[in-house]
Amino acid sequence: MSADLVHRLREPAGAAEGALVLNHGRGADEHDLFGLLDALDPERRLLAVTTGAPLTDVPPGGRHWYLVERVGYPEPRTFASSYGLLTGFVDELLAERGIGWERTVIGGFSMGSVMSYAVALGRGRPSPAAVLAFSGFIPTVEGWAPALEGREGLPVVIHHGRQDPVISVEFGRSARDLLTGAGLAVDYIESDAGHWLPPEVVPRAVAVVAAVTSAESERA
Repeated sequence: MSADLVHRLREPAGAAEGALVLNHGRGADEHDLFGLLDALDPERRLLAVTTGAPLTDVPPGGRHWYLVERVGYPEPRTFASSYGLLTGFVDELLAERGIGWERTVIGGFSMGSVMSYAVALGRGRPSPAAVLAFSGFIPTVEGWAPALEGREGLPVVIHHGRQDPVISVEFGRSARDLLTGAGLAVDYIESDAGHWLPPEVVPRAVAVVAAVTSAESERA
């Protein structure tokens, strides 16, 4: 692939009914969320992929999508580079497999949630089937802004922990308010968790993944 990005693929059990893309958080890698693919798509109906961020020389190690100058405000240059790599990679993968964005769920944790919002809501970007946003935020960054008009009804599952010491729960609430106000179908879950994904959130995400991909499969 010309727009290559480190990744792991999990092939579907049969013909792919859609796709699922998960993006990891700060300091993790493409292996981190791989086990979540089976939890979210237990019947393996989807082509599933976990991506690896391109920055590898950032303390304290692992992979990073962008440099952090201030929480909520990615460093513009590294953000733009990763945004281009991620959109190019996923667009090309889906095109090769004949899967439309309308049958693709994209999501992630922390930094990966930020990148998922960016890909799903960026100006000129196609709307996915749904977004899974765990412990992240909609970025404020030069060169990118959310384009919400025309995305009414887009399912978005947001989870944020009230005890999150890394990314304040206020970021989750702000995303909920912005997207709900624009008419997106937000399922907002707030828990007593810190900066992690509690198991009780998974069934809500599974339901959205199953519903949107099944609906598209029936229309095909």
